[in-house]
Amino acid sequence: NHSMKQLGGPDPLDYVSMYRNLGNPALNVPEHWHYVSFGLSDLYGDNRVHEFTGTDGPSGFGFELTFRLKRETGESAPPTWPAELMQGLARYVFQSENTFCSGDHVSWHSPLDNSESRIQHMLLTEDPQMQPVQTPFGVVTFLQIVGVCTEELHAAQQWNGQGILELLRTVPVAGGPWLITDMRRGETIFEIDPHLQQERVDKGIETDGSNLSGVSAKCAWDDLSRPPEDDEDSRSICIGTQPRRLSGKDTEQIRETLRRGLEINSKPVLPPINAQRQNGLTHDRAPSRKDSLESESSAAIIPHELIRTRQLESVHLKFNQESGALIPLCLRGRLLHGRHFTYKSITGDTAITFVSTGVEGAFATEEHPYAAHGPWLQILLTEEFVERMLEDLEDLNSPEEFKLPKEYSWPEKKLKVSILPDAVFDNPLH
Repeated sequence: NHSMKQLGGPDPLDYVSMYRNLGNPALNVPEHWHYVSFGLSDLYGDNRVHEFTGTDGPSGFGFELTFRLKRETGESAPPTWPAELMQGLARYVFQSENTFCSGDHVSWHSPLDNSESRIQHMLLTEDPQMQPVQTPFGVVTFLQIVGVCTEELHAAQQWNGQGILELLRTVPVAGGPWLITDMRRGETIFEIDPHLQQERVDKGIETDGSNLSGVSAKCAWDDLSRPPEDDEDSRSICIGTQPRRLSGKDTEQIRETLRRGLEINSKPVLPPINAQRQNGLTHDRAPSRKDSLESESSAAIIPHELIRTRQLESVHLKFNQESGALIPLCLRGRLLHGRHFTYKSITGDTAITFVSTGVEGAFATEEHPYAAHGPWLQILLTEEFVERMLEDLEDLNSPEEFKLPKEYSWPEKKLKVSILPDAVFDNPLH
């Protein structure tokens, strides 16, 4: 048992404990290093780091992170990079106040150990050995980080994290029953077992759709219905006809509401990280039940009674390449399954929600498919139009052949979509 104590400094975790785990040969579980974080839960109960809310609720953020790394032959001490990885994830949680749940995924876009490894992203799941514990300061669950390849991350986005974790458990070299990460794994589960795995994922996507209800992304929208000088500022909320700026309280409310159900594409101190909320419970429902915007993953952003709905004749949507690449997922995995999908801007208060005809709680209607509440735009797309858009947007699936900026237009629908370079969204004047 090694402990990596962090004294002072910017690291949010107090320490990370590292254990040598002998595994379980009978279950085909290899020897590995087991890392456990301390500091996302409340260790002190004195309101210094976390607000003490009583013994019944969550302790601090309610969870600690764990990680299982395959032990290399001859290794006598655990590598320390997983502790740095945990500090990066914890820093993101403290800065954004977004918590993680089992089934979430984190797209990291970089080998987890800074090597040449294909393991460049993470899924999160319950640790197989560590049950939730009741402490004097609340309940703590243990979420295990599982390293995955890009193709496995994409499958988790298109379908769901739990489905991919289940497949990884059945393939010993890709994780096995305890989901142990092997940074030297050179093949994805789809290469190890080409027919079976891909077939199960394709069937899952077709049957279940995606349970990813939204992402934080670089995006924006413009109302093309009127000249810009008449615009009452797309970031204002209208009460009656008087526009007013979003106050700090409004912004907090948007953050609070969208906190559940979103991929946060922020860049903390470490490599870019997208912590993706996937609320399986919210969306794994019987098809007969209508999807609702009032569900916990994407409730109404601002109280309806405060705002008048603005109906727009014509809209222009803008996305960076990474968020644009998720439009087919939004259309095929969400709208064609009667669900909704939200893009929340990481550089402003803007949000764009795509809804299908059956979604309850939507203010966009078939009669007025483009509608806004202040900075929140809703777009209602019929199944017929979704099918057409999927055909027209087919090249979004081949990012390597992509030249930016790229524009798509459906004049009779008065809809324009642009895929733009990241820099456009980083400009505060945009």
